[in-house]
Amino acid sequence: MLARFASASKTALAIAGLLLATPAWADRTITDQIGREVHVPDQVNRVVILQHQTLNIAVQLDAMDKVVGVLDEWKKQLGAKYVRLAPTLPELAMPGGLTKVNIEELLTLKPDVVFVTNYAPADMVKQIEDAGLAVVAISLLDVPPEEAVKMNPAVKDEPAAIDAGFAAGVRLIADILDRKDQGEAMIAVTKKSRTLVAERLADIPEDKRVPVYMANPDLSTYGRGKYTGLMMERAGARNVANEIAGFKQVTMEDVLKWNPSVIFVQERYPAVVDEIRTTASWQTIDAVRNGRISLMPEYAKAWGYPMPEAMALGELWMAKELYPERFADIDMQKEADAYYKEFYRTDYRAGQ
Repeated sequence: MLARFASASKTALAIAGLLLATPAWADRTITDQIGREVHVPDQVNRVVILQHQTLNIAVQLDAMDKVVGVLDEWKKQLGAKYVRLAPTLPELAMPGGLTKVNIEELLTLKPDVVFVTNYAPADMVKQIEDAGLAVVAISLLDVPPEEAVKMNPAVKDEPAAIDAGFAAGVRLIADILDRKDQGEAMIAVTKKSRTLVAERLADIPEDKRVPVYMANPDLSTYGRGKYTGLMMERAGARNVANEIAGFKQVTMEDVLKWNPSVIFVQERYPAVVDEIRTTASWQTIDAVRNGRISLMPEYAKAWGYPMPEAMALGELWMAKELYPERFADIDMQKEADAYYKEFYRTDYRAGQ
């Protein structure tokens, strides 16, 4: 009891100190992506990011000088090699994760804004708010607030919800980080290859699309309502897991029944490729028998949330991988280098 009281007193003192040190709040109020009105300081110089999608966007907006803390699972979520694109990451405090926060550690960082994921628990958000901090939730999806707080929201019009939600999310992050111009440039470049891919694949009927499975650790995959499915659709693929909703674990029986012709694995999960190639239960699947298991490049982020490089480069890469004869003139190395120079300020090939 005494220990609990001492801990509570320590937290209360930390909150009081923070509030005394916090600059005056601005007159502006923003609405985050789960429909909450949030007051943000006039000058945002210190942010904590507890969501890897927002962190990835912040890196590309060249705003890491404002980041003082990040989610503790950043390496798992972004991949071990990501540090080459954001060298300061290992030096930053890690006061929480997607669904948890260490409030005392967070307070010592004195952030102006804390970014969280849309499905962060309500008590976690309240705990941060009660400490006097601005909390901004990012979903990168345009759905009603009652759906926006779910990890697997119901989505009626996936292309519209994802495109609009992505643009709104990038603008919100860029506005808070004072990187509006970079945010608009990011949104513009994501649309560059869309027309090209759509035109070259327009004559492929639904029944001729390549059946594809997105393999993740522990037989988890993406169904409808997630960006991964839209990425596949735009690249001329048929997501064999479209019968499920959201990001879920399936069974080996499901995968055997679906029998995909191609299996893609995200760059952050290379061990999954070896597992599929060497495990007996996978060997009768067409993709395995024909050697069509591909570890995706770093930029082709087939995550449940849309990422700028996935929309600008990943959809094109996937289309070229599935229909190489239709994209023979596209040099993905050159495309990736150009994107990385603009948004990561380095050559893509430098990390290969």
